[in-house]
Amino acid sequence: MSPIYRHATLEDLPAIVAIYNSTIASRQVTADLEPVTVESRLAWFHAHGPDTRPLWVVDGEPRAGTDGAPHVIAWLSFSDFYGRPAYARTAEVSIYLDERARGRGLGKQLLAAALEQAPSLGIDTLLGFIFGHNVPSLALFRSNGFDEWGNLPRVAVLDGVERDLIILGRRLALPRSAAQ
Repeated sequence: MSPIYRHATLEDLPAIVAIYNSTIASRQVTADLEPVTVESRLAWFHAHGPDTRPLWVVDGEPRAGTDGAPHVIAWLSFSDFYGRPAYARTAEVSIYLDERARGRGLGKQLLAAALEQAPSLGIDTLLGFIFGHNVPSLALFRSNGFDEWGNLPRVAVLDGVERDLIILGRRLALPRSAAQ
């Protein structure tokens, strides 16, 4: 069953930031070393839009002790690669899951949805930037047809340990009208 995702709203940004911040301590997912703030992510949020660079969220079941509203358990973003016009058909895809949603196949489902939707967004190349020691994420992308396109050895220093950044890529077929 595919996840039900929706386009993020500004009201979702605190939950998006909370999920992102929950990954920092692991030193597996992001090069940020300290939690980020909602305010610091506003420009990033506004750089996304449903027509070309969507930011999707997945709502989970309401938590006990809340008003019964669903809460964000995952998010996926399509982000510009390198910010130059010639790269408009290339996007970086990022997936972040709430710790309670990890290990249940949601990341795989979201990546499959991204691969399905990317051509309709005018994207024919998807990239993932993943630390070399993040074995689960590397396996997820590789199992979905991504190949290693680059290895930047020891470019990140996390708690005094040098880490590699692996660039995984996958080409997609654009619909005829978008490819012209």
